[in-house]
Amino acid sequence: MGDPIKIAVRPLVEYVFSSGSLESGFRNMGTMVEGTKAHQKIQKQYSELDQSEVYLSMEIPYGDLLFVIDGRCDGILLAEDGTYTIDEIKSTAADIGLITEESYPVHWAQAKFYAYMYAKANGVPTMNIQLTYVDLDVEEQKRFVQKLDFAELEGFVNDTVGQYVPYAKMSATHRIRRNQSIVDLSFPFPGYRAGQRKLAGAVYKTIAEGVSLFAKAPTGIGKTISTTFPTLKAIGQGLLERLFYLTARTTTRTAAEEAFVLMESKGLHLHAVTLTAKEKICFQEKVSCRKEDCEYADGYYDRINGAVLDILSNETRMNREVIEQYARKHRVCPFEFSLDVSYASDAIICDYNYIFDPRISLKRMFAEQKNQTALLVDEAHNLVDRAREMFSSTLNKLSFLDLQQEYKELNRGIYDVTQGLTAYFNKLSEQAAEGELILKELPADFIMMVESFALQAENELVNTGLAEQNPLLLDAFFAAQNFVRISKLYDERYVTYVEVIQQDVAIKMFCLDPSFLLGEMGKSFRSHIYFSATLSPLGYYRDMLAAGEEDYSLSIPSPFNPEQLDVHVEPLSTRYHDRKGSKSRLVQLLFELTANRKGNYLFFFPSYAYMNEIHEAFMAKEPDARVLLQRANLSEEERDGFLSAFDANNRRTLIGFAVMGGIFSEGVDLVGDRLTGVVVVGVGLPQIGLERNIIRDYFNEAGKDGFDYAYVYPGMNKVLQAGGRLIRSEADRGVIVLVDDRYLQPHYASLLPPEWRERMVIGKGARG
Repeated sequence: MGDPIKIAVRPLVEYVFSSGSLESGFRNMGTMVEGTKAHQKIQKQYSELDQSEVYLSMEIPYGDLLFVIDGRCDGILLAEDGTYTIDEIKSTAADIGLITEESYPVHWAQAKFYAYMYAKANGVPTMNIQLTYVDLDVEEQKRFVQKLDFAELEGFVNDTVGQYVPYAKMSATHRIRRNQSIVDLSFPFPGYRAGQRKLAGAVYKTIAEGVSLFAKAPTGIGKTISTTFPTLKAIGQGLLERLFYLTARTTTRTAAEEAFVLMESKGLHLHAVTLTAKEKICFQEKVSCRKEDCEYADGYYDRINGAVLDILSNETRMNREVIEQYARKHRVCPFEFSLDVSYASDAIICDYNYIFDPRISLKRMFAEQKNQTALLVDEAHNLVDRAREMFSSTLNKLSFLDLQQEYKELNRGIYDVTQGLTAYFNKLSEQAAEGELILKELPADFIMMVESFALQAENELVNTGLAEQNPLLLDAFFAAQNFVRISKLYDERYVTYVEVIQQDVAIKMFCLDPSFLLGEMGKSFRSHIYFSATLSPLGYYRDMLAAGEEDYSLSIPSPFNPEQLDVHVEPLSTRYHDRKGSKSRLVQLLFELTANRKGNYLFFFPSYAYMNEIHEAFMAKEPDARVLLQRANLSEEERDGFLSAFDANNRRTLIGFAVMGGIFSEGVDLVGDRLTGVVVVGVGLPQIGLERNIIRDYFNEAGKDGFDYAYVYPGMNKVLQAGGRLIRSEADRGVIVLVDDRYLQPHYASLLPPEWRERMVIGKGARG
């Protein structure tokens, strides 16, 4: 008998008993929620002899396997006649009257497991099993009770475990093979680059100690392999069971996939899955998860176990194409399929939001799984602003006004509550006489109205089944639901502001400092590894990404020869009010740079408007130039086409006009002669606006340099990312031109990498 197979009751019974179709996406009967307050209210009604939240565990041998199964039972009730009852509490926001005794076999299965575990441990011959359903809205309760003797419970448990055995055997065999392959795995390159071994060692030490690491590791060092390889070694040593490789962009996701391909070629056996956004991977022209609209949603849970067992038995690297192939084979939703596969995988490559976003994080990851999981956060500088948006929420007047008009004759409840909301928006609009209004306190009366709307909208969606036919109501419901959810996170790190924009009014709960909530969402994971070439200044990112005193920092110098890079500063003013006066000199500079040295160039600008203005002037001066212009909302095909044009064998000079902080300024590798030079126009400061000024004022009040936190650090990060596209390997050579007089100021200059400052030349050297 090998290592015991540890599993909690809930995922076990969900695997065996989940059935039916995917639901339409809003919370209803099919998505029963654990209502903590409802649980506690019922448990307070227990007698002194009753017990609540009881941890239960047992071992079940099955053939050559040993299962260790545990869970937490909601209640164990003791009647006066000595009868024991297992109470399993479930809460819902839907009509409790529609729930029958046969509605949810998975709930009965969960309760029966707890009954068997308690009966076996305490020698109880007969147990009552009770399901208690609670309507969250009206607090109505409904109960069903069954009575089973010990033999019936034991037979049920053994039969259920037997249905799980094929998956358990596959998983156990895979785990043995995985661990041995990791033990035998050598670093997949002939040697380490300078700094690479130091980073890899720091990652392993961090995981071994169960803390976090903040690593500034320069472009070209090989950060992906330097973080994944030691993390896999930690899995092989039993410190971890899985890793998440978290990214902000599809381009950096590809680097992680390629790292696992490389290590697999060296003998690694690992289940690695890539999660793709639902909108991108959905097989339907229009995303709709109703069984009436989608054959892949209809009967999903009847087919999913076979699909998961099939793909895990035959594949190791499960990227988008592989997921789609098996999803079509088994007729299951590819997005939900990828999520189900991820719970069983060793490495999950996905966006930040699957871990940190309270709306869509992986809810079925239990605490014991998190304790055995490490988070590798690539390009971690992006997480600050991404987290601000994850923890913020906005509502607009016009969406409710449209619903008010539409439902005047259709639904009095929706009409009344939307009428109240639009009246509230109008009152806010009057208060925001100058176009904006900042509220220090959360408007509790407004939140209550939004909650009331969400309830009315949900009832309409559930009862009429018109979710997909009425996208306006569905979108407003989701927005209201998120607004209420974020309101529960609101504290002194938030501010609420109101903006009047033409005929619309927007109210936003804006998270100023996401560090606390990032810490809460990432709690329980064994280690967080934050790494980026531009995690600078480290103190700022430690502050904003919730570092603890015990967490490590690491800064690795560039592994490349300084002579590979020339850096020129052109001290023109690119401040908004000076752009008209410096435009002709800037265009002349760009013309001379490309005329004197043939090659491939990227010109980065702080905004689309400024980029388009200089592009137009440049083309007027040089109409025959071969130029590409970044547009907003490029498709993946258009993005790939833009990059593929940067060919080392181009006969004519190629110039790409792009924006800082955009898709071409991060995670792009144009190695060798594919890129000759980079021009960065400006210091990247975000546009001055309400939100940035609120952030500035908040951190000033907190005793920090608010302008740096709101403008300078985020801006200079974009500069470093853009310049980092140039030198990607030991063979690369090129020129970086920094266009702005602020680069001559000590504060801005101090934020540039040492290797840039060492090679810096001021003036017209860029033109020769």
